[in-house]
Amino acid sequence: QLVASGGGSVQAGESLTLACVESKFTDLTCMGWIRQAPGKEHEGVALIERDGRTRYSDAVKGRFTISKDDAKNTMYLKMSSLKPEDTGTYICAATINDNGCHRGYSTFGFWGQGIQVTVSS
Repeated sequence: QLVASGGGSVQAGESLTLACVESKFTDLTCMGWIRQAPGKEHEGVALIERDGRTRYSDAVKGRFTISKDDAKNTMYLKMSSLKPEDTGTYICAATINDNGCHRGYSTFGFWGQGIQVTVSS
């Protein structure tokens, strides 16, 4: 079970940190954040592998940082220099599949609830 928190409304240029607590599975191979803007399809934002290696979409590279605290079973997404186009529903997801991050978030079997992030200009 994945439970996300930390969404909200901010002004452009501000920062926001999302958290996702994983309460049931301990053998996840990859976790990540996906977002969906109004009227658009899901978009992968960032992934983090079990060993800590990370991947980012070009849209957020250099502005967002994904991390995890294994002791707390929690994944984070620190979002800086937010832009109005970052507005959307952010969803945390995970997988236990081998090569999970390489296969991509569309293959993930565990999804949390979405939380809203709104960035005003």
